Amino acid sequence: MTTTVAGPPGAARAHSTQGREEHRPRKAWAPYLFISPFYLLYVLFMLVPVGVSLWLSLTEWVGLGTPHWVGLRNYRLLATDISFHRALGNTAVFVLVAVCLVVPLALLIAQGLNTRGLRVRDLWRTAYFVPIVVSPILVALIFGLVFDRQFGLANAVLRSLFGTGGVDWLGDPGLAKVSIALVMLWRWTGYLTVFFLAGLQNVPRELYEAAALDGAGRLHTFTTVTLPALKPVTAFVVVTSFIGAAQIFEEPYLLTGGGPAESTLSVTMFIYRAAFQRQQFGYAAAAAVVLFVLVFGLSRLVNRLLGIGKAAS
Repeated sequence: MTTTVAGPPGAARAHSTQGREEHRPRKAWAPYLFISPFYLLYVLFMLVPVGVSLWLSLTEWVGLGTPHWVGLRNYRLLATDISFHRALGNTAVFVLVAVCLVVPLALLIAQGLNTRGLRVRDLWRTAYFVPIVVSPILVALIFGLVFDRQFGLANAVLRSLFGTGGVDWLGDPGLAKVSIALVMLWRWTGYLTVFFLAGLQNVPRELYEAAALDGAGRLHTFTTVTLPALKPVTAFVVVTSFIGAAQIFEEPYLLTGGGPAESTLSVTMFIYRAAFQRQQFGYAAAAAVVLFVLVFGLSRLVNRLLGIGKAAS
Protein backbone atom coordinates (compact mmCIF):
# COMPACT_ATOMS: atom_id res chain seq x y z
CA MET A 1 0.00 0.00 0.00
CA THR A 2 1.42 3.36 -1.09
CA THR A 3 0.99 6.38 1.07
CA THR A 4 1.15 9.91 -0.38
CA VAL A 5 2.45 12.52 1.98
CA ALA A 6 1.13 16.02 1.32
CA GLY A 7 3.57 18.86 1.56
CA PRO A 8 3.00 22.24 3.17
CA PRO A 9 -0.21 24.01 2.06
CA GLY A 10 1.60 26.75 0.06
CA ALA A 11 4.28 24.55 -1.52
CA ALA A 12 2.42 23.88 -4.79
CA ARG A 13 1.43 27.54 -5.09
CA ALA A 14 4.99 28.72 -4.47
CA HIS A 15 6.32 26.25 -7.04
CA SER A 16 3.86 27.44 -9.72
CA THR A 17 4.60 31.10 -8.90
CA GLN A 18 8.32 30.45 -9.18
CA GLY A 19 7.76 28.82 -12.56
CA ARG A 20 5.84 31.82 -13.82
CA GLU A 21 8.57 34.18 -12.60
CA GLU A 22 11.19 32.11 -14.42
CA HIS A 23 9.28 32.42 -17.72
CA ARG A 24 8.28 36.07 -17.29
CA PRO A 25 11.61 37.68 -18.39
CA ARG A 26 11.59 35.57 -21.54
CA LYS A 27 8.05 36.73 -22.39
CA ALA A 28 8.92 40.34 -21.58
CA TRP A 29 11.68 40.34 -24.18
CA ALA A 30 9.55 38.73 -26.90
CA PRO A 31 7.93 41.98 -28.23
CA TYR A 32 11.33 43.67 -28.51
CA LEU A 33 12.68 40.75 -30.50
CA PHE A 34 9.80 41.01 -32.96
CA ILE A 35 10.24 44.76 -33.55
CA SER A 36 14.04 44.72 -33.50
CA PRO A 37 14.47 44.14 -37.29
CA PHE A 38 12.76 47.47 -38.03
CA TYR A 39 15.01 49.40 -35.67
CA LEU A 40 18.13 47.63 -36.90
CA LEU A 41 17.29 48.51 -40.50
CA TYR A 42 16.35 52.06 -39.45
CA VAL A 43 19.68 52.56 -37.73
CA LEU A 44 21.62 50.92 -40.55
CA PHE A 45 19.98 52.67 -43.50
CA MET A 46 18.83 55.96 -41.91
CA LEU A 47 20.77 57.07 -38.85
CA VAL A 48 24.16 55.78 -39.97
CA PRO A 49 24.01 57.44 -43.45
CA VAL A 50 22.79 60.70 -41.92
CA GLY A 51 25.59 60.64 -39.37
CA VAL A 52 28.21 59.82 -42.00
CA SER A 53 26.90 62.58 -44.28
CA LEU A 54 27.01 65.08 -41.45
CA TRP A 55 30.60 64.14 -40.63
CA LEU A 56 31.60 64.08 -44.30
CA SER A 57 30.11 67.56 -44.81
CA LEU A 58 32.76 68.90 -42.43
CA THR A 59 35.59 67.47 -44.51
CA GLU A 60 37.17 67.79 -47.93
CA TRP A 61 37.30 64.44 -49.72
CA VAL A 62 37.76 63.37 -53.34
CA GLY A 63 36.55 59.80 -52.81
CA LEU A 64 39.96 58.25 -52.12
CA GLY A 65 42.35 58.57 -49.24
CA THR A 66 41.63 60.14 -45.88
CA PRO A 67 39.10 63.00 -45.67
CA HIS A 68 40.63 66.33 -44.65
CA TRP A 69 38.82 68.17 -41.85
CA VAL A 70 37.70 71.68 -42.91
CA GLY A 71 34.97 72.43 -40.38
CA LEU A 72 32.14 74.67 -41.62
CA ARG A 73 33.96 75.81 -44.76
CA ASN A 74 31.67 73.83 -47.07
CA TYR A 75 28.60 75.50 -45.59
CA ARG A 76 30.17 78.95 -45.98
CA LEU A 77 30.88 78.17 -49.63
CA LEU A 78 27.29 77.03 -50.15
CA ALA A 79 26.03 80.32 -48.75
CA THR A 80 27.82 82.19 -51.57
CA ASP A 81 27.42 79.61 -54.35
CA ILE A 82 25.22 81.05 -57.11
CA SER A 83 24.58 77.61 -58.60
CA PHE A 84 23.29 76.31 -55.28
CA HIS A 85 21.01 79.34 -54.95
CA ARG A 86 19.62 78.64 -58.43
CA ALA A 87 19.11 75.00 -57.52
CA LEU A 88 17.16 76.02 -54.41
CA GLY A 89 15.00 78.39 -56.44
CA ASN A 90 14.31 75.81 -59.13
CA THR A 91 13.45 73.19 -56.55
CA ALA A 92 11.06 75.62 -54.87
CA VAL A 93 9.30 76.09 -58.23
CA PHE A 94 8.97 72.32 -58.67
CA VAL A 95 7.57 72.00 -55.14
CA LEU A 96 4.96 74.69 -55.86
CA VAL A 97 3.97 72.88 -59.06
CA ALA A 98 3.55 69.61 -57.18
CA VAL A 99 1.58 71.06 -54.27
CA CYS A 100 -0.47 73.74 -56.04
CA LEU A 101 -1.14 72.04 -59.40
CA VAL A 102 -0.65 68.27 -59.18
CA VAL A 103 -2.47 67.77 -55.87
CA PRO A 104 -5.65 69.75 -56.78
CA LEU A 105 -5.79 68.14 -60.22
CA ALA A 106 -5.47 64.68 -58.67
CA LEU A 107 -8.34 65.50 -56.30
CA LEU A 108 -10.59 66.62 -59.14
CA ILE A 109 -9.81 63.53 -61.22
CA ALA A 110 -10.49 61.28 -58.22
CA GLN A 111 -13.81 63.04 -57.70
CA GLY A 112 -14.71 62.36 -61.31
CA LEU A 113 -13.67 58.72 -61.15
CA ASN A 114 -15.74 58.26 -58.01
CA THR A 115 -18.94 59.41 -59.74
CA ARG A 116 -21.72 56.84 -59.77
CA GLY A 117 -22.67 55.47 -63.14
CA LEU A 118 -19.26 56.10 -64.73
CA ARG A 119 -18.70 53.60 -67.51
CA VAL A 120 -15.48 51.54 -67.79
CA ARG A 121 -14.33 53.01 -64.50
CA ASP A 122 -11.56 50.45 -64.06
CA LEU A 123 -10.16 51.35 -67.47
CA TRP A 124 -9.97 55.03 -66.56
CA ARG A 125 -8.30 54.22 -63.24
CA THR A 126 -5.70 52.08 -64.97
CA ALA A 127 -5.06 54.75 -67.61
CA TYR A 128 -4.36 57.38 -64.97
CA PHE A 129 -2.10 55.09 -62.94
CA VAL A 130 0.04 53.82 -65.85
CA PRO A 131 2.47 56.82 -66.00
CA ILE A 132 3.88 56.12 -62.54
CA VAL A 133 4.96 52.59 -63.49
CA VAL A 134 6.65 53.69 -66.72
CA SER A 135 10.44 53.84 -66.56
CA PRO A 136 11.81 57.39 -66.12
CA ILE A 137 14.17 56.79 -69.05
CA LEU A 138 11.24 55.92 -71.30
CA VAL A 139 9.38 59.01 -70.03
CA ALA A 140 12.38 61.16 -70.95
CA LEU A 141 12.54 59.63 -74.43
CA ILE A 142 8.82 60.18 -75.01
CA PHE A 143 8.79 63.80 -73.86
CA GLY A 144 12.07 64.48 -75.61
CA LEU A 145 10.22 63.68 -78.82
CA VAL A 146 7.15 65.64 -77.74
CA PHE A 147 9.18 68.79 -77.03
CA ASP A 148 11.56 68.47 -79.97
CA ARG A 149 12.02 71.85 -81.64
CA GLN A 150 11.68 70.66 -85.23
CA PHE A 151 9.61 67.49 -85.22
CA GLY A 152 8.00 67.48 -81.78
CA LEU A 153 4.32 66.87 -81.17
CA ALA A 154 3.92 70.08 -79.18
CA ASN A 155 5.13 72.27 -82.02
CA ALA A 156 3.04 70.28 -84.53
CA VAL A 157 -0.08 71.05 -82.48
CA LEU A 158 0.87 74.74 -82.34
CA ARG A 159 1.35 74.84 -86.12
CA SER A 160 -2.01 73.21 -86.79
CA LEU A 161 -3.93 75.43 -84.37
CA PHE A 162 -2.16 78.80 -84.54
CA GLY A 163 0.18 78.54 -87.49
CA THR A 164 3.26 79.03 -85.31
CA GLY A 165 5.94 76.54 -84.41
CA GLY A 166 9.61 76.09 -83.79
CA VAL A 167 9.30 76.75 -80.06
CA ASP A 168 12.46 75.68 -78.23
CA TRP A 169 10.79 73.97 -75.30
CA LEU A 170 13.94 72.50 -73.79
CA GLY A 171 16.38 75.22 -74.87
CA ASP A 172 14.64 78.28 -73.45
CA PRO A 173 15.16 78.78 -69.68
CA GLY A 174 11.55 79.67 -68.96
CA LEU A 175 9.99 77.06 -71.23
CA ALA A 176 12.33 74.39 -69.88
CA LYS A 177 10.76 74.84 -66.44
CA VAL A 178 7.31 74.62 -68.02
CA SER A 179 8.32 71.40 -69.78
CA ILE A 180 9.52 69.82 -66.53
CA ALA A 181 6.29 70.93 -64.82
CA LEU A 182 4.21 69.29 -67.58
CA VAL A 183 6.15 66.05 -67.18
CA MET A 184 5.56 66.14 -63.42
CA LEU A 185 1.89 66.81 -64.03
CA TRP A 186 1.59 63.86 -66.41
CA ARG A 187 3.60 61.43 -64.31
CA TRP A 188 2.48 62.08 -60.74
CA THR A 189 -1.18 63.09 -61.03
CA GLY A 190 -2.46 59.55 -61.51
CA TYR A 191 -0.41 58.25 -58.60
CA LEU A 192 -1.88 60.80 -56.20
CA THR A 193 -5.34 60.21 -57.64
CA VAL A 194 -5.25 56.68 -56.22
CA PHE A 195 -4.91 58.01 -52.66
CA PHE A 196 -7.75 60.49 -53.08
CA LEU A 197 -9.94 57.84 -54.70
CA ALA A 198 -9.37 55.50 -51.76
CA GLY A 199 -10.30 58.31 -49.37
CA LEU A 200 -13.45 59.19 -51.32
CA GLN A 201 -14.65 55.60 -51.22
CA ASN A 202 -14.43 55.65 -47.42
CA VAL A 203 -16.63 58.72 -47.02
CA PRO A 204 -19.99 57.56 -45.59
CA ARG A 205 -22.84 57.86 -48.10
CA GLU A 206 -25.08 59.05 -45.27
CA LEU A 207 -23.25 62.38 -45.24
CA TYR A 208 -24.03 62.98 -48.89
CA GLU A 209 -27.64 61.95 -48.40
CA ALA A 210 -27.99 64.34 -45.44
CA ALA A 211 -26.48 67.17 -47.51
CA ALA A 212 -28.91 66.42 -50.36
CA LEU A 213 -31.87 66.52 -47.95
CA ASP A 214 -30.67 69.91 -46.75
CA GLY A 215 -30.73 71.16 -50.34
CA ALA A 216 -26.94 71.51 -50.72
CA GLY A 217 -25.60 71.74 -54.25
CA ARG A 218 -22.60 69.89 -55.64
CA LEU A 219 -20.10 72.62 -54.84
CA HIS A 220 -21.45 73.13 -51.33
CA THR A 221 -21.43 69.38 -50.71
CA PHE A 222 -17.86 69.16 -51.97
CA THR A 223 -16.62 71.93 -49.66
CA THR A 224 -18.61 70.95 -46.56
CA VAL A 225 -18.64 67.15 -46.79
CA THR A 226 -15.93 65.84 -49.11
CA LEU A 227 -13.02 68.11 -48.20
CA PRO A 228 -13.38 67.74 -44.40
CA ALA A 229 -13.68 63.97 -44.76
CA LEU A 230 -10.53 63.90 -46.92
CA LYS A 231 -8.44 65.97 -44.52
CA PRO A 232 -6.14 63.10 -43.38
CA VAL A 233 -5.65 61.89 -46.96
CA THR A 234 -5.02 65.44 -48.20
CA ALA A 235 -2.43 66.03 -45.52
CA PHE A 236 -0.63 62.81 -46.41
CA VAL A 237 -0.71 63.55 -50.15
CA VAL A 238 0.53 67.12 -49.73
CA VAL A 239 3.45 66.10 -47.53
CA THR A 240 4.33 63.19 -49.83
CA SER A 241 4.26 65.33 -52.96
CA PHE A 242 6.24 68.06 -51.19
CA ILE A 243 9.01 65.66 -50.18
CA GLY A 244 9.05 64.00 -53.60
CA ALA A 245 9.26 67.30 -55.49
CA ALA A 246 11.98 68.59 -53.18
CA GLN A 247 14.08 65.57 -54.18
CA ILE A 248 13.27 65.66 -57.91
CA PHE A 249 16.08 64.30 -60.06
CA GLU A 250 15.04 62.08 -62.98
CA GLU A 251 12.92 64.53 -64.98
CA PRO A 252 15.38 67.46 -65.21
CA TYR A 253 18.42 65.22 -65.41
CA LEU A 254 17.16 63.15 -68.33
CA LEU A 255 15.37 65.90 -70.25
CA THR A 256 17.55 69.00 -69.85
CA GLY A 257 20.58 67.97 -67.80
CA GLY A 258 19.87 70.91 -65.51
CA GLY A 259 20.06 73.44 -68.32
CA PRO A 260 19.81 75.68 -70.10
CA ALA A 261 21.90 78.01 -67.93
CA GLU A 262 21.01 75.93 -64.85
CA SER A 263 17.36 76.93 -65.20
CA THR A 264 16.18 73.41 -64.31
CA LEU A 265 19.02 72.44 -61.96
CA SER A 266 17.58 70.86 -58.80
CA VAL A 267 19.31 70.45 -55.46
CA THR A 268 19.68 66.71 -55.94
CA MET A 269 21.27 67.34 -59.35
CA PHE A 270 23.61 69.84 -57.71
CA ILE A 271 24.61 67.16 -55.18
CA TYR A 272 25.13 64.60 -57.94
CA ARG A 273 27.22 66.99 -60.01
CA ALA A 274 29.39 67.99 -57.06
CA ALA A 275 29.98 64.40 -55.94
CA PHE A 276 30.30 62.36 -59.12
CA GLN A 277 31.40 64.89 -61.71
CA ARG A 278 33.68 67.10 -59.63
CA GLN A 279 34.67 64.62 -56.89
CA GLN A 280 33.75 67.13 -54.17
CA PHE A 281 32.16 64.63 -51.82
CA GLY A 282 32.40 66.82 -48.74
CA TYR A 283 30.80 69.73 -50.55
CA ALA A 284 28.05 67.45 -51.89
CA ALA A 285 27.44 66.08 -48.39
CA ALA A 286 27.04 69.62 -47.06
CA ALA A 287 24.42 70.35 -49.73
CA ALA A 288 22.66 67.08 -48.85
CA VAL A 289 22.57 68.04 -45.17
CA VAL A 290 21.08 71.43 -46.05
CA LEU A 291 18.44 69.74 -48.21
CA PHE A 292 17.64 67.27 -45.42
CA VAL A 293 17.21 70.05 -42.86
CA LEU A 294 15.01 72.12 -45.18
CA VAL A 295 12.81 69.19 -46.18
CA PHE A 296 12.47 67.92 -42.62
CA GLY A 297 11.71 71.36 -41.17
CA LEU A 298 9.28 72.43 -43.88
CA SER A 299 7.48 69.08 -43.87
CA ARG A 300 6.96 69.42 -40.13
CA LEU A 301 5.61 72.93 -40.72
CA VAL A 302 3.23 71.62 -43.39
CA ASN A 303 2.07 68.94 -40.96
CA ARG A 304 1.20 71.58 -38.41
CA LEU A 305 -0.53 73.83 -40.92
CA LEU A 306 -2.65 70.97 -42.24
CA GLY A 307 -3.29 69.56 -38.79
CA ILE A 308 -2.22 66.07 -39.79
CA GLY A 309 -1.82 65.00 -36.17
CA LYS A 310 -5.31 66.13 -35.23
CA ALA A 311 -6.72 64.59 -38.39
CA ALA A 312 -5.10 61.26 -37.64
CA SER A 313 -6.45 61.27 -34.11
